[in-house]
Amino acid sequence: MKALPIVRKNVLVAGANGTTGRIIIDLLRRSEAYQPIAMVRKQDQKDYFEKQGVSTVLADLEQDLNHIMENADKVIFAAGSKGKNIIGVDQEGAKRLTDAAKEAGLEKFVMLSTMGADNPSVNDKLEDYLRAKQNADDHLRSSGMNYSIVRPGHLTDEDGTGKIQLNEKLKIQGKISRADVAKTLVETLEDGVKQNQVFEIISGEVPIEKAVHQN
Repeated sequence: MKALPIVRKNVLVAGANGTTGRIIIDLLRRSEAYQPIAMVRKQDQKDYFEKQGVSTVLADLEQDLNHIMENADKVIFAAGSKGKNIIGVDQEGAKRLTDAAKEAGLEKFVMLSTMGADNPSVNDKLEDYLRAKQNADDHLRSSGMNYSIVRPGHLTDEDGTGKIQLNEKLKIQGKISRADVAKTLVETLEDGVKQNQVFEIISGEVPIEKAVHQN
């Protein structure tokens, strides 16, 4: 009796062309459980991913997004405006994607947030950004969707270690590589893993696979 082929879930990645987004796409490509759908805004970005054999959709977080959900099972929001359009992208774009995912009946929404989003006033310089992320997170939490919200510390471009420190609320500030953040987001896609939870991560000593499965 032949073993049934593994059906890989389609994961829509908003912000696929960003530094963290490209790492996520690569992890999903090599995964046995998932395959990526890169969400990008420009044709040259679409061409870049399609040359790698990655399914790609053209969409803008400030426009209607319902048309891009047709083949998706789950979604990762890893987009960001780098301070250029905090309300339009980081806040309203995330909310718009949440609404479209819910409308389409997607199985899970994994949100890349940031430490400090629970208390925006903690940082005067970043307060507007942190408040936008808080509003996006709150919208997802109240949407009725299955979700995980990941709040990393300061992002670096260093090589990933595959190990993190994770807690609902960490008592210390810290750094973490984009590679380890990307891996955490992908690991959290699994049904039931950190389901409907918000948690913070920085570099640490616990393997990511173990950390996200601990209660």
